[in-house]
Amino acid sequence: MTEKISRRTVLRRAAFVAVGVAVGSQLATPAHAAGSSPDPAHVRDAIKKAQEREKRVQTGIPSKNGWEMEKVADDHGSIYTRPVTGLPVGGIQIRMADVETVLVHVVRRFHYEIDALRGGDVVGWVKPGSVRKGLPESNLASGTAVRIRSGSYPAGARGGFYPMQELTLRDILADCEGVVRWGGDDAKPDESLFYIDVRPGDERLGTVAGKIWDWNHTPGLGSGVLVDTVQPQRKSSADRLAAQQS
Repeated sequence: MTEKISRRTVLRRAAFVAVGVAVGSQLATPAHAAGSSPDPAHVRDAIKKAQEREKRVQTGIPSKNGWEMEKVADDHGSIYTRPVTGLPVGGIQIRMADVETVLVHVVRRFHYEIDALRGGDVVGWVKPGSVRKGLPESNLASGTAVRIRSGSYPAGARGGFYPMQELTLRDILADCEGVVRWGGDDAKPDESLFYIDVRPGDERLGTVAGKIWDWNHTPGLGSGVLVDTVQPQRKSSADRLAAQQS
């Protein structure tokens, strides 16, 4: 039987092959072939630089959802300024890879289906000292959360969205299958906040990110394609997740 392989799987395998070729080419150099040992001074220097870089970036303190908060962005850590394709919001400082894929999907669907966003409307990473460590807002400092129009949806207040907007918001969360939580469902509401709600290493995050990645590379799917949020199956899924997260 022929195995069906998704575009995502093919491209990921191609990337692994490319990395393997690059590594193999390095191992094939005369120095490696001769079995020469690396210069101890160079090794010590590399280790020292890595330790200094880790000290500069890492805090050793997890945010509310278990991801490590980082002191800086765009500086050899896990958090970088990433574009949001098709939106005039500029770049967002966010944890790369699966977290980025999922949260950018949330931002893009918000823009296309709830309300158009402009520059400055979306904030990602913030410095650890600017958030309260035991609250969901701390997830911003680990690059695993975004705020959308915080001035329009002040913390502590409910009811910032019209019913049809909230219906779409619930559908967006259902897309994410529980790996994203809306701050509006927290005991102290924060309706501008959306954050990753699984811990590092949880396989569900990779599964959802892979699904969204496939959507983004398939015409007629993904954010920017309007969906019927009142379609019974979609609404049922959204209502079920809302009951779990509320």
